[in-house]
This record gives sequence, structure tokens and C-alpha cells, in this order.
Amino acid sequence: MYSIVSTAIIRGITSLPVKVEADVSNGLPLFEMVGFLASEVKEARERVRTALRNCGFSLPAKRITVNLSPAGIRKTGSAFDLPVAVAVLAALGVVAVDRLDSLLIIGEIGLDGSIHPADGILPVVADAAARGFCCCMIPCGNRQEAGMIKNVKMIAVGHLNEVVDYLNGRKTPDTIPQADTAYTDTAWDDAYDRACPGASSGGQDLPDFSQVNGMRLLRRAGEIAAAGMHNFLMIGPPGAGKTMVARRIPAILPPVCEQERLEIARIYSVSGLFSGGCGIQERPFRSPHHTVTPQGLVGGGTVPKPGEISLAHKGVLFLDELAEFSKSTLELLRQPMEDREIHLSRSLGSCTYPADFMLVAAMNPCPCGAYPDMNRCHCTQSALDRYLGRISQPLLDRIDICVQTPQLTFTELTARTENESSSAIRRRVCAAWKRQKDRNETGGIYFNSRIPADRLRQLCGLTEQEEKYLQNIYQQIRLTARSYYKILRVARTIADLAGSDRVCTEHLAEAVCYRGLDRTYWERW
Repeated sequence: MYSIVSTAIIRGITSLPVKVEADVSNGLPLFEMVGFLASEVKEARERVRTALRNCGFSLPAKRITVNLSPAGIRKTGSAFDLPVAVAVLAALGVVAVDRLDSLLIIGEIGLDGSIHPADGILPVVADAAARGFCCCMIPCGNRQEAGMIKNVKMIAVGHLNEVVDYLNGRKTPDTIPQADTAYTDTAWDDAYDRACPGASSGGQDLPDFSQVNGMRLLRRAGEIAAAGMHNFLMIGPPGAGKTMVARRIPAILPPVCEQERLEIARIYSVSGLFSGGCGIQERPFRSPHHTVTPQGLVGGGTVPKPGEISLAHKGVLFLDELAEFSKSTLELLRQPMEDREIHLSRSLGSCTYPADFMLVAAMNPCPCGAYPDMNRCHCTQSALDRYLGRISQPLLDRIDICVQTPQLTFTELTARTENESSSAIRRRVCAAWKRQKDRNETGGIYFNSRIPADRLRQLCGLTEQEEKYLQNIYQQIRLTARSYYKILRVARTIADLAGSDRVCTEHLAEAVCYRGLDRTYWERW
């Protein structure tokens, strides 16, 4: 007999349809699996054989052939176990085949017949709905992420015997309630309403800016960076509060809208990190160690997996001790910071992962941390050059805001003042986000940091006075074209925070202040 079962394989954050064909015929007893299979897929033969025996189903002394089609795509992962088992049972006549036509099945099987969770369930069921499947059978352990998808019925199963009972009509399946929310761009307005006015940080226990004494410039720069999703670099001695401020930036970012939540959930699902909604209640905050490999940062592997830049999608990527990262690793950030996505090509195929993140970085000014105080700095010129030389000018040009963080004085550190809370800052950031969205919605641009160069003058509304001011600045501090446009984008964000429809000279002057440190540290040689 012959049977066919529908399943899928993950490629990037999407899925490709796969057909599992099973044929049982006379011949030498053999259980064979074909179809360009990785080792873990080939091992499904023994897992399925043992699970069927332990569930009371004996395989006949016949030739059993299982083919995973299309044969040109390499099959990886352990989620083919359940569709293979169902296809074999259908070919043996144990289960009815009439329910398999519009059913997609995915899951890993234990030797006792239990069905274990699988990675990438979310994109599989989301794409199944788009391909016309009316029902998906998934492991019980994947209920939560599958419940985010609407327009498709989902059956959660925990044991192979439950699958057989359902397919033979002997048991009512345990269905998962469908999501009620449509994932549209307009859902961002709901997220804005949740945050303004008076909302806290999404109900999560995030560090609060009210715990930060002093550092007015650093707090202001962090607010501007969050308001326009600008890349942000802090330079200062150890203990100056750089990491403390960086870890509080997620608390002032607006909550994710439903469309963004689904995008983030897809990435975490294929990475195997979707646990209890982790990473989708608030915007992600990723902080890899400076020893991270290039593959760990941007993604990769024989079968490409998302890296830290994709796990930080729609959130914050914090690189502490920036100059301690390998220069070759840092240079890999340049293309994703421009394109907001990363393209990975490997021998087994290529895929694209989203990487729309806000870069927040912190570093010491020199290996000992005391420069430019030459009374305390003991670094040689060559050591200083090597240290700062790990950060190239093209990478610096992609950082919108650069701030020096001096050491706190004793008075600032011990002051008993009531500092502004994250919720108060968040309200201003939310208002600035809404101004940007309302102004740029027709062009599909939601943040000032994403405004293309050819639209900047139109959206900034500069007068002749502001044009002349920028001309003088361009010549005085020898800006590159990219740096010039960065100043305009930051000034547009400062104007949005001030509630101004046009960019004025004071907004430009403040934006220019955030571009001077690269000359102090990198152009002095």
C-alpha cells in the first residue's frame, strides 16, 4: 500500500513544504528512508521502528520505503519523526487516510511513543495556513507559539496512540484556540495606546532610569537614540555608568505591536528559544560577550541559524567593551546595519534573516581606561592605536550618536534626588514614535534613522539659515556624506521630542554635539 503525509522543513524564518511518502510491498524485509537526508533524519527510522513496537504496532516482514520529497532539498532536524510514523501506519492500513489530505503533521517521537516539541513550529503553521491547510498536528509542548497563528485549526498531541485514535475517529482532538488579533501595521497604534499615557515597562521587572544619578547628557542621548532607533556609542572610563544606562534603554522603548511580536516569535521559534513567550513580550535585548564568533553574531552554520543580530530584531543589540571584539567580527555588522537584514549562503542553501536592530555600544577610551587624562593613562601610543584601530571609520559612520561619559563625582553619586523614571521618558519616546509614523507612513518609514537621503531635506524643512549653519559645520569638522545625513536624522528626532514640525538651528547644534567624539579619538593620529 501507498500513503502520503504533508509536513514542512525550516529555511530561514519560513518553511518549505515536504511530502512524506511511504510504500509497503512484498520483498526482503527492509525499512529504508531516502530523499537527501541528514544523519538525524536517517535516525528517524530507528526511533519510529522502536516507538511503533512499544505502542503495540508490529511491522510486517515486508519492504518499507519512505521517501521525503522533494529530493533536491536536504532534510535536517528531528521533526520528521511523527509524519514518517503516520505515513507508515497509513500505508499499513492501521489509520484512515481520508483525514490526511488537508492535514500537516510535524513532531519528534520518543522511543516510548511520546511526542516531543520541535523547533520552528511557528513559521510552519503560519505558512501552512497560507498554503491552504485547514489543520496542523503539532506536539503539545508547542501549544503556546502555535496559538499565535489564526485561520488554521491546530491539534496538540502528546503520544502516538493519541494520533492513531484521532485519525481513526475514536477520540476528539485537543485543539488550540486561535489567536484573536490580526497582525497588521495598524496594530502599532494599540501598542502606542498601551504605553501612553502612564504605562510602565510592559509589566516586566526592567531596570529603571530612576535608579540612575547624574549623567544628564548620557540620559538625554539615550532618550534621543530610543526615540529615533539611532545607533548609540558610549565612551568612558570603567564604572562611569555605560552598561547601567544601556540596560535601561529597553524600559523606555514602546511595546511591540502584534506584527512585530510575530516577526520576533518566528526568529525565536526557529532558534529553539521560544519558551514562555521569551523575547516577545517586550523588545529583545541581546548582549553577547566580546568573544562571540562571527557565526554567533551574524548567524551561520552548516544549516544557517539566526545570530545575535537577528535575535535582537526590533530591539537592542548591546555590545559592551566594543574595542575588545575582533575587528573582523565588527566589520560584519556594516551590511546588516544598512540593509536591516542578513543574507547567509551555505553549501546546503541560502536564507535571509531580519536584523532590524538598534545598536548600543560601550567602550573604554584606551586599554587602561584613563585616556585622555595623560596623568593617569599609562598606555603606549602603539597600544592605543591598536585598541582604537579595531573600530573602523566606516563602522563609526554608521553610529548616529556618540557620547563621552565622565566619571561620576561623589556628590552626583550620593545625591538623594528624585530622578525621572523610565515610564516618564517612555511617554516622550512613544509620542516621538507616533509623530514619525504619522509623518512617514505613506513611505513605509517608521523611524527617523531609516529616512532615505533623498527625503531628508523635505522632512526636515530647513531654512536658508539652517542650510548655512550645516555648510559651516560640514567644512569645519570634515564630515563624510554619511555623517552629514546622520546629523540630519538625529536633529529630526530631537525636533520630534520637542514637538516641532521643522528642524531648527538648536536641534542641529545638539545633533552635531553627538558627532564630535570620533574626531577626538580616531582622527588625532
